[in-house]
Amino acid sequence: MASQHIWTEREQSGRKREVRATKFGGLWRFQAKTAGDLDWTYYERPLLADLLTLKEILIRKYQRRRASSEDVASVEKLIEEQRANG
Repeated sequence: MASQHIWTEREQSGRKREVRATKFGGLWRFQAKTAGDLDWTYYERPLLADLLTLKEILIRKYQRRRASSEDVASVEKLIEEQRANG
């Protein structure tokens, strides 16, 4: 079963950026789109900032029993890999 988490944030330029993180088949897939863009940008290697935001979202959802501990652990693993690879 797929799990999807969506959030918006403001870039330094003031434009809105929408990010979608979807977990399907045990793999996370990230895509983002800035206001005014027609196409989504798909990330093979998600941005560290997006991973950290997703972790915060998952922890809050886990506390309300709306996310699994496996999802939190898998994102923590991705964060560690991203920091190790720099």
